[in-house]
Amino acid sequence: MHPSTKTPLSEDLKRLVGQPVSAIDTPALVVDLDAMQRNLSRMAEFARKHDIRWRPHAKMHKSAAIARLQMQAGAVGVCVQKTSEAEAMVAGGVYNVYISNEVIAPAKLARVADLAHQVAAERGQLAIAVDSVEGVRRLAHEMNERRRGGQPAIIDVFVELDVGQGRCGVTPGQSAVDLALEVRKHPPLRFAGLQAYHGKAQHLRTPRERREAIAVVARDVRFTKKLIEDEGVTVGLVTGAGTGSMLYETASGVYGELQAGSFLFMDADYAANERDPAQPAFEHALFVKSQVMSSGLLHAVCDAGHKSHAIDSGLPRVLTLDPTGELEFANGGDEHGILKPANGNKRVPHLDETIWLIPGHCDPTVNLHNQMIGVVGGLVNGRVDKIIRVDARGALS
Repeated sequence: MHPSTKTPLSEDLKRLVGQPVSAIDTPALVVDLDAMQRNLSRMAEFARKHDIRWRPHAKMHKSAAIARLQMQAGAVGVCVQKTSEAEAMVAGGVYNVYISNEVIAPAKLARVADLAHQVAAERGQLAIAVDSVEGVRRLAHEMNERRRGGQPAIIDVFVELDVGQGRCGVTPGQSAVDLALEVRKHPPLRFAGLQAYHGKAQHLRTPRERREAIAVVARDVRFTKKLIEDEGVTVGLVTGAGTGSMLYETASGVYGELQAGSFLFMDADYAANERDPAQPAFEHALFVKSQVMSSGLLHAVCDAGHKSHAIDSGLPRVLTLDPTGELEFANGGDEHGILKPANGNKRVPHLDETIWLIPGHCDPTVNLHNQMIGVVGGLVNGRVDKIIRVDARGALS
């Protein structure tokens, strides 16, 4: 949905700007803008230090405003996973977008072709991943169908390798060569390189496990790259990597671009990884603000259930602001969260007490909310600085 057609911000939300954090009604998705900016600066510095491009995943925050902020900090563009996410980014003024996923339905490919022409008119660039000859031919057909007067638009195409995710992508080796050669047969398509993302490696808990997994990936990518170049075809770029493993893709010398996105908000699942000392220290910046609505002798209940946070990567953690008051979050259903004292704490939270939750997985948590409330000056004594639209909320097609 184009941002201008979204439901306007309510007057209550508009009035929040400038108010203390305590004025935020619950449950609400809150971004600590100071922490987010520190994360952004650390990522930009890492990329500069290692002379590598970075193209963060906008599917994480789904906000054109944040995507523009990342590009101002040095990102070359953003990744998305869905055509409708790409449309939301372009509608929000983001003109360098990579759909790092396969699109096969002709109706969606028609939209992709329209977007390619739209961003070309803005001197931007659209890219997409492929893993089948049929997908390449359908994309080329739709691009040809939508050629307009003057210079026709060109779409960058990356051949996706299955480097361990076990999801999309062709097997490293000759299958990728054949697909790259197919791409080059079609004038509206430009073979741009290889997509090599190992999602499962992001959540291996120790640095050694992650390092060893990416070493195998780098070997397979290097082998495939050589086979393609032996055919006289230049592999312009190898793109991939995530927050958990980006250190090792960078060190491999094979990758030219990082797709890490979750570093910006850092969820509880990523925080469970043992950090490699060479990796930038990213902070939690995304929280669900909730309030205690019931309190008993052994537990309390807050008003943030599963409708306010995703649980595919586990239940949220409770942010401990008082070191003597650690709490454990337990499943209370759609509308409730059960809070129990933990690690020697015996105090049960009282009625009206504010509870800050760290989501287990930031991406689908953001997708549950229409907006994020950006605060500066901290979660306790800070103030609301801005309301950030989740432009691509529900962008599933």
